[in-house]
Amino acid sequence: MILPNHNPKTLKNWSRLEQHFQSIRNLSIKDHFAANAQHSKVFQWHWKDFFIDLSKNRWNEETLSILLELAKEAELPKAIDSYFNGSAINQTENRAVLHTALRQINADPLFVNKENIIPLVQETKEKMYAFSEAVIFGKWKGYSGKSITHVVNIGIGGSDLGPAMVSEALAFYKNHLEVRFVSNVEGDHVRESLKGLNPETTLFVVVSKTFTTQETLSNAQTIRKWFLESAPEKGITQHFVAVSTNLEKIDAFGIAPENVFPMNDWVGGRFSLWSAVGLSICLGIGSKHFEQLLQGAGEMDVHFKTTPFENNIPVLLALLSLWYNNFWKAETEVLVPYTQYLKNFPTYLQQAIMESNGKGVDRDGNSVTYQTGTIVWGAPGTNAQHAFFQLLHQGTKLIPADFIGFKKALHGDKKHQSKLMANFIAQTEALMMGKSEKKVEEELFSKGHSKEHIQQLTPFKVFEGNRPTNTLLIEQLTPKSLGALIACYEHKIFVQGVLWNIFSYDQWGVELGKQLANVVLDDFEALVPQPHDPSTTKLIELLKNI
Repeated sequence: MILPNHNPKTLKNWSRLEQHFQSIRNLSIKDHFAANAQHSKVFQWHWKDFFIDLSKNRWNEETLSILLELAKEAELPKAIDSYFNGSAINQTENRAVLHTALRQINADPLFVNKENIIPLVQETKEKMYAFSEAVIFGKWKGYSGKSITHVVNIGIGGSDLGPAMVSEALAFYKNHLEVRFVSNVEGDHVRESLKGLNPETTLFVVVSKTFTTQETLSNAQTIRKWFLESAPEKGITQHFVAVSTNLEKIDAFGIAPENVFPMNDWVGGRFSLWSAVGLSICLGIGSKHFEQLLQGAGEMDVHFKTTPFENNIPVLLALLSLWYNNFWKAETEVLVPYTQYLKNFPTYLQQAIMESNGKGVDRDGNSVTYQTGTIVWGAPGTNAQHAFFQLLHQGTKLIPADFIGFKKALHGDKKHQSKLMANFIAQTEALMMGKSEKKVEEELFSKGHSKEHIQQLTPFKVFEGNRPTNTLLIEQLTPKSLGALIACYEHKIFVQGVLWNIFSYDQWGVELGKQLANVVLDDFEALVPQPHDPSTTKLIELLKNI
């Protein structure tokens, strides 16, 4: 096999972790701090403008040591080499996984099927940059001679979530172009997205590798029809571009060949924002900032590829996640970015993580006998504090949390930033420390409550604490730091997949629903629908001929 192939439960260090877990399961995070005066420093790392604090977790130095040995025993170094050298590690589709090549910080050759792909990467990037700059600076005109003011990205999944998330995250760096995103195959969504747009000044970017994706093509055809209600057909050339490989279907749509940006088999959809799929990002923030995004990701790639595991941020995050998922039986992870700019970062990572590692079959084709794929969710702080933090603090579930914050505000409002980051720090402390019964009683007594009232209220105001958190503190939200942050989580996904012995880069589970949707769509029009289960048959009847 191209990737190492080990059932993790048969590895020596998996058994060691099981034994170790039993020895520390009743220890709290506070106990770990008390047992080792250097505990905090042991679990803190600096990398460029990132500070990573993993000390507020249910682990100690021995835990980390065994986890690191597990990574070596699972041959993670060999897997990383295969990941970066162009080997077809997406074995079920016989494809390399080389989104990292799109942000490679040097020009060293990289071969896929004996072809050096780096010149193609550079060529595509130069075409993106030239086109983006032409649109931004008004050199690219619409059919009536007017400059472009609005861009609409038409895609779904990785062709939407990444570009949409990054465009919103980097709104501070945007230019005058307004970028919108159409994804859901819902007429109402499409129509709302078109409100206020002028066909003369709007550019549409259709993103679909095959140019056959039902949602994307349905939306593109509807938008094409809307455009032609007031524009000449020849105007499609000035207003529609495609990111795709299917030149025949693109031509039939009316998009000129010179307006096509290529996609590559060795880039998976959910990791494609770095490619021509990111054209809408590039249009919105300009080529300079897009290049900085790539640079940040490239630097994280180098860190991941070359840094010893004991100081390797993606590896450490992945090992800790596995520790909770497989030994503490935590089924979810929450992400709380303390910036509104990253409000869709959890949504983006839902696809990246859950589509990648939501697999129940190992690399031998056998059903796994252990948990894979964590459930990821979240929202920005401080909004999240007033939404689901009650569950984190006093609920019955163990939910490890990633806190992502930035030292400096982009608009320089220090008062607001101080309040924001005070909450950022305080929540991680509160989740770990909790509040004891004695402390609650003292607080209530100081406020003049009666002894009887104190006894009644105390059980409800006690916080157990011992809730784990990771702290990722970054200097400032920039295109470069965002690129590094995204790449960090991409590599965390890879490490988890290696350790769980699953294929992270296919998504066969997405296909069945698509296939059945086409069947049901035909049944809406058929006199005699195909046989279904009674529930599905009833639903078809209710929706038929509406």
